[in-house]
Amino acid sequence: MALPDLTYIAAPMVKQSDAPFRLLTQRYGATLAYTQMLDPHKLLEDRDYLEFHQRDLTLGRGAWNGMDEPVVVQLCGNDPETIVQAGKKIQGLCHGIDLNLGCPQEHACEGHYGGYLLAKKDWPLVQSIVSAMSQLLQPPTSVKLRLCPSSSPPSSTVEFSALLEHAGASWVTLHARHVSAKRRRQGAADLDVVRALKTALKVPVVSNGNVRTWEDVQRNKDETQADGIMVGETLLGNPCIFANVIPDPVRISLEYLEICKELHDIATYKTIETHVRHFIEFQCSRRPWYNKFRTTLSACEGIHDIEHLLRTKVTRWRGKAARKDYDACIDDLEYTTD
Repeated sequence: MALPDLTYIAAPMVKQSDAPFRLLTQRYGATLAYTQMLDPHKLLEDRDYLEFHQRDLTLGRGAWNGMDEPVVVQLCGNDPETIVQAGKKIQGLCHGIDLNLGCPQEHACEGHYGGYLLAKKDWPLVQSIVSAMSQLLQPPTSVKLRLCPSSSPPSSTVEFSALLEHAGASWVTLHARHVSAKRRRQGAADLDVVRALKTALKVPVVSNGNVRTWEDVQRNKDETQADGIMVGETLLGNPCIFANVIPDPVRISLEYLEICKELHDIATYKTIETHVRHFIEFQCSRRPWYNKFRTTLSACEGIHDIEHLLRTKVTRWRGKAARKDYDACIDDLEYTTD
């Protein structure tokens, strides 16, 4: 299977990488999107969990420009057989399967996976996982990692990545920060390591980190010479960053809700509510009415309540005329471009 287009990638984000959001980012420039990190044990042992994520991937297919949605499924874990068997459950619904080697959260530490597999003692285990994935799964195998522990030599991350390339990784994504359970982002990402990785590897390299604006995307690419740029948290506020667009927050919220209605029962209501909060917060968090908005949003009981809130109260709080065309929210969107 050919590699997907790695130019602009929506990162895997916990409970925020639902199909409607992935499709929204791809409408505005993302060439590829990841699912959230999936638990291989649950894919194998929890039928509801498996069916929920299979449905997410299935409905995403055909909803993106009439073609399959370019999507990578991210898995975690430390057992090659379990990961491969879980991968087989979803391999026909995606364009790549990624091994998470960067999750910094405490549950990853307790379960010994994610960013807690970067110590040199675990390198042979990780190599065996990547080798098994690349040999036994149909889609390309990739890895997303953070910097090796600070106690290791600075060159360790490049050395480890070269071993993973040899084991069968088709591309490598580096979030060039160290793992910290308490602080997800300790300082700026070290783009010099990404550049060194790009020089050392033959497979494509994707850079993740230090992006808040479209100019940051360009700067990151120029500094690292990476084959692609992955963006996470910034996309939650501005899902149009790859199109160099700052959208009207109400209208991008309505567009997202429209996709949710088309792909119903994919995103949980809590996920939908959180996305809308992020869209509004990104540009309006300092407005005097923002706290009132959050309180009112939390009292909503469904998508139609959120739409009504956006079209009436939020629009009025912003000093604009209330929108009564409840069914028209995509064709007449207006956006501002820097």
